[in-house]
Amino acid sequence: MTQPPPPPPNQPPQGGFGPPGDQPPQQPQPPQQPGQQYQPPQPPQGPPTPPAGPPQQPGYGYPQAPQQPQPPYGYPGQQPNPYAQQQYPTPNPYGQQPGYGYPQQQPYATQPVTAAGGGSNGSRIAMIAAAVVVVIALVVGGVYLFKNGDDGGKDETANSTGGTGGGGDDGQGGGGDTPDGTEKVPSDANSDVLFKVPSPKVDEDTSIVVAGSWLTEKAYVKSGVSEIVGYDPDKGTKLWTIPLPGPVCQAGRHVTDGHLTAIAFQPEKPTKDKPSHGCSQVAAIDLDTGKKLWTKTAKAGSRELRFDNLTVSGGTVAAGGTSGGAAFDLKSGRQLWSPKADDDCYDLGYGGGPKLVTVRKCGSYDQPQLHIQTVDPQSGKVISEYKMAEGVEYASVISTDPLVVAAEVGESDSIGISDVFSIDNKTGKLRIRIPLPADKFSARCSGVTTIEACTGVVVGNDRLYAATKEHSGGGEYGRTNEIVAFDLASGKQTGQRADAGDRYTITPLRMDGGNVIAYKRPPYDKGGQIVSIDGGSFKETKLLENPAARTVRDIETRMSPDYAELLYSQGRLYMSSRFASSLGSSGEQRWHVIAFGAKG
Repeated sequence: MTQPPPPPPNQPPQGGFGPPGDQPPQQPQPPQQPGQQYQPPQPPQGPPTPPAGPPQQPGYGYPQAPQQPQPPYGYPGQQPNPYAQQQYPTPNPYGQQPGYGYPQQQPYATQPVTAAGGGSNGSRIAMIAAAVVVVIALVVGGVYLFKNGDDGGKDETANSTGGTGGGGDDGQGGGGDTPDGTEKVPSDANSDVLFKVPSPKVDEDTSIVVAGSWLTEKAYVKSGVSEIVGYDPDKGTKLWTIPLPGPVCQAGRHVTDGHLTAIAFQPEKPTKDKPSHGCSQVAAIDLDTGKKLWTKTAKAGSRELRFDNLTVSGGTVAAGGTSGGAAFDLKSGRQLWSPKADDDCYDLGYGGGPKLVTVRKCGSYDQPQLHIQTVDPQSGKVISEYKMAEGVEYASVISTDPLVVAAEVGESDSIGISDVFSIDNKTGKLRIRIPLPADKFSARCSGVTTIEACTGVVVGNDRLYAATKEHSGGGEYGRTNEIVAFDLASGKQTGQRADAGDRYTITPLRMDGGNVIAYKRPPYDKGGQIVSIDGGSFKETKLLENPAARTVRDIETRMSPDYAELLYSQGRLYMSSRFASSLGSSGEQRWHVIAFGAKG
């Protein structure tokens, strides 16, 4: 498995969003009928007729015509006609794999386990080396507005890469008993810029992770360099600041209904002689008041643990890594449990939200085996377990309820994901495995030890909603893609498809009840959009459209959903960087946050 290098800070992936290139015209795609499998449009036959010509001298930051649009940063190179019918080529350790189209597959054998456990036996040098090279493993997304409450135990969680799931099954991928979303449709979806926050100043030739953003009714909260800052959601004025001794390296994706979450950070600021002091400190914060409730560390023997990931579930903060892990009470900071020490196994990391899930790695370095465990957040006791096939090195948790895990199986061209596993939380049995080949889907997971870091895919309505790979659009020029749905019980596509529209690309962000909230990344002459996709009909409703002004668009297009943090709630969109770096050679201004608000 190979991992991409971290993208240049605040730089969007190139390709797909520039002025019209010299591309052949595409035929309009007929509507998808329910029950049909998603098939990307075929290129037209015969010689292409070039467009009249691109706009003259597009502005800075936009791909120059007539270059062919390139795939996003970090994606594998384009292959000739990747949308032709072909068999899924990834080697399959589970046996014979059917071709693209995904007929129903038989569950693989697994042994449910209910014994207590979870564990780590200390440092594994090879694993640490693998984790170090993936800077993006320090990155996590944010969470949006949650309902009020005063206790720190219950998680009402949905976030930028997953949803709470559940709901009825009406045969069309939503509706039924699933509650309606809470997002209101503005009377005027056109937006204004609410505020901008400049990128924090850092030393020359330095890039520092500033992961973490959250939104409550009272504050938009964002990690800075060695601080957490709360801003007025509409004005952008600072409400409070939590100073920290060193940079934030992990930020909880989930919050309780009392708006509590957790972070991990370094004990000191980086220096040229020592650029990292290790992610050893864990703290709980109140996102409404800006108070740090407690700070804790954990040890394995006399050695202080360093954490590669952190999550929140059921009033528990679970932090883990290759050197060990620990679980703390979110309110008091009291250590609740630590993974069971074992010569052959250790907890690679945790996924949180409605349930707590452990990705536990066992076996040898050359032939590892991952155990996907649902555990009790208060005691660490294993409730159920699914054992993946040997040889799969890493897995990412897309959703904990229903339990959906992504992994890279075999030597695929995907980035951190080739297949998705739908697992029964109660029994530990596999419901179905769904291939997501990289030549047809743009879902990706960046984790080596970061467990909750997937984009382009969300879960809800007992469905998996995945973004397809960019392809030629239906107009004269431009690139586009779609969101399609898979049934998590059968593994089959439901026949639902949400089109981005010509020259836009669409990415699912999170669930809103039974609806999918998605972001449409714009072409060179438009602003981005937020849409709500009905879980049953798949009808798209526009909730927000950003200004097309070049000065605004330059900032927005640098906040790619693959590498930035996007939070949307009730007519407001917040886009923020995951890295802070020194200014480029041109001296251009870099931005930490840009916020948009609907006019109506």
